[in-house]
Amino acid sequence: MAYSDTPVEPANLLGAHSLPDDLYRAGLAYATGTGTEINLVEAHKWFNLAAVRGHEDARAQRQEMAEMLTSAEVKLALQSARDWMKLAN
Repeated sequence: MAYSDTPVEPANLLGAHSLPDDLYRAGLAYATGTGTEINLVEAHKWFNLAAVRGHEDARAQRQEMAEMLTSAEVKLALQSARDWMKLAN
């Protein structure tokens, strides 16, 4: 798994202007616990959002997270990503 020591404030990522790299770093923050608690469901959500915007590394990370989650947790992450996209647009 990739690692980032740059803390990300996911609350600042609302909006259609959010860059794929920022969304990816939010996923890394949740996956590694950088500046927040480790939360693999949230990590999957942010990796998914970055992947949808074309971030290639996020696609691999999203898959890695999916393999660590239950199907119910993946569904929760996907729903959370859809909710974020509705708010962002």
